[in-house]
Amino acid sequence: MTEDQKPVTEADLHAYVDGFLDAERRQAVERWLNDHPQEADEVRHWQAQAADLQAAFSGYAQPEDNDGRLLSRARTAPPPSTVWRRSALIAASLLLFVSGAAAGIYGERFINEPGSMQTTADSLPGQSKTAFLVYASEKRHPVEVGADQQEHLVTWLGKRLDYKLVAPDLTSLGFSLVGGRLLPVNGKAGAMLMYQDAAGQRLTVLLGKNPENAETSFRFQSAGTLETFYWIDGSIGYAVTGEVSRAKLQEIAEECYRQFET
Repeated sequence: MTEDQKPVTEADLHAYVDGFLDAERRQAVERWLNDHPQEADEVRHWQAQAADLQAAFSGYAQPEDNDGRLLSRARTAPPPSTVWRRSALIAASLLLFVSGAAAGIYGERFINEPGSMQTTADSLPGQSKTAFLVYASEKRHPVEVGADQQEHLVTWLGKRLDYKLVAPDLTSLGFSLVGGRLLPVNGKAGAMLMYQDAAGQRLTVLLGKNPENAETSFRFQSAGTLETFYWIDGSIGYAVTGEVSRAKLQEIAEECYRQFET
């Protein structure tokens, strides 16, 4: 059976994005994508997401003396049938470590090392940007629980945060709730709510525990086209991230603040 005759699987598509296919299989996948525009569009989203993540965290990647030896071993390694599994696991592990270490979500053990102390206010905007980059471009599974189960969503996430959570109503500002998910923030249970406007533009609201019980006024951070407004209020830290104008995002953040406080 030739490479063109083999069915193209989702594993092939991920391996294609990650650069793990040999030249013959890559060309076969590219020909298949030319005939399947919907899947080709999905692959382009994955590639854009990978590029965004690489750009966001490239400053944290440092070369090691044994990198050449590791690459040499990889070239002589496993058969194609297992490469995608191993590459997926390696990629997931590296992403977890790099993004976690950079943004502070790798766990309390890491952030509590002497000399590595990070407050919630320090780490929150980076974690919010990471969550946005990972999930906002996801088409099929951007959230764990959809807006059609909003009551269950806020009850579930609120229990994990030990906080009476509400999902702010942002319809007056042009954004409707997509849903939300549980995710780690500083090694503890955190929550992410996602919103979308009529054009498909998304933004995220991240909530994490604030063990310092500190308070801050509104602050912002920019990273390319990404804007994040964040604040700390009592036991919870909040961050709103999106690729919208700073003025628009501040308006949204202030509306979230108002509704979280009521």
